[in-house]
Amino acid sequence: MSDSSTVLVLGATGGIGGEMARLLLARGWQVRAMKRGLGVARQQQGGIEWVEGDALKAADVMAAAQGCAVIVHAVNPPGYHRWAEWVLPMIDNTIAAAQATGATVVLPGTVYNYGPDAFPLIGEDAPQNAHTTKGRIRVALEQRLDKAARAGRMKVIVVRAGDFFGPRAGNNWFSQGMVKPGRAVGTVYTPAAPGVGHQFAYLPDVARTMEDLLDHRETLPAFASFHMAGYWDATGTALAEAVQRVVVRRGGAAPAIKAFPWWLVRMVSPFVVTFRELLGMRYLWQQPVRMDNRRLIQQLGHEPHTPLDEAVEATLVGLGCLPKVAQPSTPLGSAGADDNRTQRARA
Repeated sequence: MSDSSTVLVLGATGGIGGEMARLLLARGWQVRAMKRGLGVARQQQGGIEWVEGDALKAADVMAAAQGCAVIVHAVNPPGYHRWAEWVLPMIDNTIAAAQATGATVVLPGTVYNYGPDAFPLIGEDAPQNAHTTKGRIRVALEQRLDKAARAGRMKVIVVRAGDFFGPRAGNNWFSQGMVKPGRAVGTVYTPAAPGVGHQFAYLPDVARTMEDLLDHRETLPAFASFHMAGYWDATGTALAEAVQRVVVRRGGAAPAIKAFPWWLVRMVSPFVVTFRELLGMRYLWQQPVRMDNRRLIQQLGHEPHTPLDEAVEATLVGLGCLPKVAQPSTPLGSAGADDNRTQRARA
């Protein structure tokens, strides 16, 4: 395995990729990010080395990965379009680059891999009988990573969490279905069926978990999968109630809590691909879906966890739903004393 401290982030302009790039940079990694349309071969921006390239082109990924100990594969086709065409070729390019360089691949996993037979509490070894086409593609993606890791020339770390939210989380249920970005919160919509629990994950916590696991990568098996507990919303309204508390504490009127208009999604779904995909994922909101994090706790001894109201407030500020307030700046990823590792040599 490479002993370099350089990491390649694929999908660094997205939610999890961007969060990983910022955190890894703050923790002392040399971060390289690949993006199409830079106009120049390489440029330095905010401490990140940006390189021109396309995740669908094997030669681009191979060139960008040279000298890297880690490849964060956080790239997906935009929206819900062309998943069947692009997802597997992109992971094949990452696998080829990782095998050539001996890198560890870090993958943000999804709950789409599992069907109702794995619910309500999902362990890492639960059968992956995906309920949707998108889920079956993700299963095939992880199977390819598993096979490549077992060949012995690379390692893989998969971290699976609940529905993402955060100040820079990109496309997610919180910002696209529960509140309206760029305006004061008047209503919070809850997608879950009444009384049905659901799991959420604060994106900075997910990134910290991934980086903490990278510190243990030499002792992990070739293919290592971990689940995060995140926030368990037992009633389906706890996250919305946290939004209410934060808005009121910041001097606003308590937002109303209403059921998400699934009827509208169903009505429009024949004409809009995104709505069809959302409707296909509704089963995840109609029954409790929760991940078991015991393996993660056994490995790390902890799970990074930001208090819920603090995470919600940061998210609402990032979405432009609350004004920023002056506060002492805290370096990204410095949630605890063990995070002060920016100068530490990496194995």
